[in-house]
Amino acid sequence: MKPLTEQEIRAAFVNCTKGEAKRLSVPRDLAERPWDDLDFLGWWDPKAPERAYLVTELDGRTVALALRTSGAAPSQARRSMCSLCLTTHTGGVSLMVAPKAGKAGQQGNTVGAYICGDLACSLYVRGKKNAGPDGRLHESLTLEEKIQRTVANLAAFFANVTAVGSTGASASATSTATA
Repeated sequence: MKPLTEQEIRAAFVNCTKGEAKRLSVPRDLAERPWDDLDFLGWWDPKAPERAYLVTELDGRTVALALRTSGAAPSQARRSMCSLCLTTHTGGVSLMVAPKAGKAGQQGNTVGAYICGDLACSLYVRGKKNAGPDGRLHESLTLEEKIQRTVANLAAFFANVTAVGSTGASASATSTATA
């Protein structure tokens, strides 16, 4: 992923208003991020702990999503799998919900996906971050194929959020929910 500026990030949001994008907290350490190892930039909002954000490049265009989670801690730590990178965690996967873009989002329609709670999918896929015992399943895929799969799952999630007039998920990596 190419390094992004704060202005590029704020201008890329597709599922919130320009005012909301202007007010959200953008990471201050953009220059220190491992851009070469990222398929997307993800972060939690320190001012609103139930809010997270994803930014990526799709079809040559920078796009960003505002997400939310219930923030409720699970009653039991159980093993769950991220729908983007297929890393498993004990208690480290969160259901992230994105308001759909446009009129559908204004009507309360959302799209959800189970995503690594630390938003470090790119680093898990590349083996730069360890998810613990059995965090990454043994696969015969090459690293490049695993990265391509993660990018495809991410693109499908973004497509479901931005789809006009669609209420069903078009990819197995995501699910659609209405609020």
